[in-house]
Amino acid sequence: MAGPKQVVLIISVFVLLVHYSQCFYLPGVAPQDFQKGDELKVKVNKLTSTKTQLPYSYYSLPYCKPERIVDSAENLGEVLRGDRIENSPYVFKMREPLMCNVVCRLTLSKKTADEFKEKINDDYRVNMILDNLPLVVPTRRPDQENGIVYQQGFHVGLRGQYAGSKEEKHFIHNHLAFTVKYHKDPQAETSRIVGFEVKPFSVKHEYEGDWSEKTRLTTCDPHAKRAVTNSESPQEVDDKKEIIFTYDVEFQESDVKWASRWDTYLLMADDQIHWFSIVNSLMIVVFLSGMVAMIMLRTLYRDISKYNQLETQEEAQEETGWKLVHGDVFRPPANSDLLCVYVGTGVQFFGMFLVTMIFAVLGFLSPSNRGGLMTAMLLVWIFMGLLAGYASARLYKMFKGTEWKKITLKTAFMFPGICFAIFFVLNALIWGEKSSGAVPFGTMFALVFLWFGISVPLVFVGSYIGFRKPAIEDPVKTNKIPRQIPEQPWYMNPIFSILIGGILPFGAIFIELFFILTSIWLHQFYYLFGFLLLVFLILIVTCAEITIVLCYFQLCSEDYLWWWRSYLTSGSSALYLFLYAAFYFFTKLEISKPVSGILYFGYMLIASYAFFVLTGTIGFYACFWFTRLIYSSVKID
Repeated sequence: MAGPKQVVLIISVFVLLVHYSQCFYLPGVAPQDFQKGDELKVKVNKLTSTKTQLPYSYYSLPYCKPERIVDSAENLGEVLRGDRIENSPYVFKMREPLMCNVVCRLTLSKKTADEFKEKINDDYRVNMILDNLPLVVPTRRPDQENGIVYQQGFHVGLRGQYAGSKEEKHFIHNHLAFTVKYHKDPQAETSRIVGFEVKPFSVKHEYEGDWSEKTRLTTCDPHAKRAVTNSESPQEVDDKKEIIFTYDVEFQESDVKWASRWDTYLLMADDQIHWFSIVNSLMIVVFLSGMVAMIMLRTLYRDISKYNQLETQEEAQEETGWKLVHGDVFRPPANSDLLCVYVGTGVQFFGMFLVTMIFAVLGFLSPSNRGGLMTAMLLVWIFMGLLAGYASARLYKMFKGTEWKKITLKTAFMFPGICFAIFFVLNALIWGEKSSGAVPFGTMFALVFLWFGISVPLVFVGSYIGFRKPAIEDPVKTNKIPRQIPEQPWYMNPIFSILIGGILPFGAIFIELFFILTSIWLHQFYYLFGFLLLVFLILIVTCAEITIVLCYFQLCSEDYLWWWRSYLTSGSSALYLFLYAAFYFFTKLEISKPVSGILYFGYMLIASYAFFVLTGTIGFYACFWFTRLIYSSVKID
């Protein structure tokens, strides 16, 4: 048990972590009531593209600017996602429509025209926010009568041929027709915003005489329901072209209540596909559970009964099977230090995923909290360093290790160091592209401080507590001289059995993986954390059962080198995850730039590495429990 000093130290570190986490707060989502005529300020977010995966700040293009640009306070997750939330010149008054309001007029230079053309070629979309709701463009689905799809943000512009010209030209969306939906409280005469939509248009505005602030546009009809409906002459993007930016605002009363306003954004996925994923995964679990039950109830029961019977000396000499290797089965493996490090890191990941998903299922990490999920994962990862140090130290002491500080340093620095090195290189590439997705120096310093200042000390605290506990006793004694392993059949070849073992865990999650990849790389919302938690639990059971089955077959073949193979058996599912990510890249994404391809495979390499550590640890502990159980159940002379 931990002493009083250790308890005080753990509590102190936890208080420090909670206090420091206030710097990365999750923004509140309390409803805001508006009276008629109250000012509504539209904020602008990053420019995004599924083609390049490189976000840029809104004002990286020469859009109309307010008198003073003010950055909104952002949490750690928003900064890592590349969000850059700033104020804009678009200002409304609650429930007071505006028609053909001029924002600004500008004349393009060759440089600014080329910047617009580049963003139009790469299909960049403009993201805006009103009362914490992202701007969406409603699009009618041709395959459904009343089906409407909502896409985040509107395109910077479009390309096409115009007026019989065979040359493809670029046109900018310079007129925005906003629709603000509100839910009115009949008693208090206040309203809450429940929707924020836009229809973008490209309009070559015209006016009479010289330009002034009071100039009337002849291309706008302020008395119509919509000032601009369809323009026969779109606004071309070219050198020395004059562009006038305008917008309309229409307010529509809605029956949707404030608590349900995110349903429009979230209920676009087909739940039936997720249920199909769950049923598919459950079938795998049932199949594996049947095999494990057969082994445990029939084969193992028969084996243990036979081994525990009084035998003659001749019968003992003819003994075969898993009991024969009892003197070597708990012999420490090669590279046992590395195994301890990976097991500790896997426990840290397991704790992080489980705690984060529970919080997400309870609704604390909804998409309305931009960056909240990533912030929570980082903070929980840091705190779970306590479990990482404890798990690695306990296993290290069981292997008769004595240098606990060395194993602690490896646990604290190995996995985070490899990931940070890859992340640093990828961030340098993003920085080279002048993208807002590049993590600033201050945030990078904060990440290093969280790692060295909080995570590393917690790993040491956990390792110290774990190493002070008594070593885990083996159920059987280990022989001094290792036994020779007989020649194995082809299907028990380590590489073959490891690769086979990773297929089923991957099969349990690959459908849900599709939605996760779509959420990350196609900029869609992911909110089905209940499904994700269920799939995670199925993944745990699948990893554990397939590892136990293959471990039993291995021991029956008198191969006692199970330590690393149990880790790699379920951990090999990460290889299939990376291969699926490559398949997804070539079939679903339209990434064309080399830098964007490097970013995709770099980040998916980190994700696959983390998945390897997680699933490998689950399989290892399942096999560890299984071997201790069966060898403690037989009589060893």
